[in-house]
Amino acid sequence: MRWFRPLGLIFYPVSVAGWLATLAAAAFCAHIFLFVDGRAHSVTDTLYGIFPYWGPTLLALAWLADRTGGRPDAPPR
Repeated sequence: MRWFRPLGLIFYPVSVAGWLATLAAAAFCAHIFLFVDGRAHSVTDTLYGIFPYWGPTLLALAWLADRTGGRPDAPPR
């Protein structure tokens, strides 16, 4: 079953599982942003504070979308 569908370089969710994964990642990123931004003194503090959490979260979501997106493999050479 496809969770995501490719649209150029990005994927969009097409099933309940895909939407749940996307919403969970977005909720986690929003929570981290609000937590870090409330204690930061500058934009740079915020960016340095969220990167260790946002980076792996968004990479994991991209990996999941790529694996469950149904994109055809590259043709053999």
